[in-house]
Amino acid sequence: MTRDIFVQARADHVASLASAAPLSALEELIWNALDADAREVRIDLVQNPLGGVDAVRVSDDGSGIDILRVEETFGSLGGSWKMADAAKTAGYGRRLHGRHGRGRFKAFALGTHVAWRTTMKAGGELLSYTLSGDAEQPGVFHVEQGETGAATGTEVYVTGVRATVDSLTVPGPAVQALAAKFALYLKAYPDVRIYFCGIPVSPVIVQKHAAEYTVKLENGQEAKLEVIEWRKKFSGKGRIVFCGRDGFSLHERPSGVRSGQPFSYTAYVQGARFAELAGENALVMDELHPEVRAWIDATRKILKEHFHRRAAEESAARLAKWIAEKSYPFAADDASERRVRFDAGVAEMREALDGFDALPVAERTYLFNLLLKTV
Repeated sequence: MTRDIFVQARADHVASLASAAPLSALEELIWNALDADAREVRIDLVQNPLGGVDAVRVSDDGSGIDILRVEETFGSLGGSWKMADAAKTAGYGRRLHGRHGRGRFKAFALGTHVAWRTTMKAGGELLSYTLSGDAEQPGVFHVEQGETGAATGTEVYVTGVRATVDSLTVPGPAVQALAAKFALYLKAYPDVRIYFCGIPVSPVIVQKHAAEYTVKLENGQEAKLEVIEWRKKFSGKGRIVFCGRDGFSLHERPSGVRSGQPFSYTAYVQGARFAELAGENALVMDELHPEVRAWIDATRKILKEHFHRRAAEESAARLAKWIAEKSYPFAADDASERRVRFDAGVAEMREALDGFDALPVAERTYLFNLLLKTV
């Protein structure tokens, strides 16, 4: 069986989705897998001997793509079957994420040719087939029946890889970025596993510190706030992410709160009310919407208090370490003006020299001695 499916969407709209960043494309493919009840999702880069990426593979053990609804799944943009059906997955009853049928088009941000090799169960039997498409004709997909697989699941195989995908060959930043995106989902569904190049995408692995608070508005409304500090810095500043009660990200924005060195963080605000605000298109208005502005202001207040306390904790721990290693030239109880000037100089040094806290003791002692001569 071979046939074609034609997408009912404007070519420029399809092309705009296909121009997404590589990580954004991977996020959508992961959500597609999770919406198909996958318990394990693996992202792998197929590299050549020179270290370049020849292909991207995203595989899962979910229920597969329904051949009986393939026209709906691949034939329209903005009218996903997930919108019309129940808000939970058929197998494990997880909350559905996708709503607009966009994920498949973002796959073209990874490469010019995309093949979905999928196996589903129909009438008690397994049925396998391949859907494929090319960036030159992003609105046309070819369907071909294949040999029956051993179990349900889908493999998305992308070739003609774009140059931007090379940014994924250093796995650390990608793992952390994906962990931030799926943090609350993985917490809500602990049986789900995501791997990037064999590395578990786990917030616990990449987070430095986590704390929980309650955000309260003057009218009595409450929401849960979870602040996760990351081991490595993200590009840009901290983010506030509004989530439904189940941990799904509904909207995110810059926090507008400077955490100071060395904190890189994401603040997740969770509550049933945010799904309602998202449905009213209020979250995207940010501070222009009175209630959303109230939530942002209340969250910022807690974040400022959080990082003031955390900075004091980090400073005390850092000073204790320096005194113990004998690199710091003052006693802990020294209250002299010279020490105040010295500490100000240390603060400037730490801000200017990335990785200062990880320096060997001998190098830090040398720099402290140089600074001591100037104060």
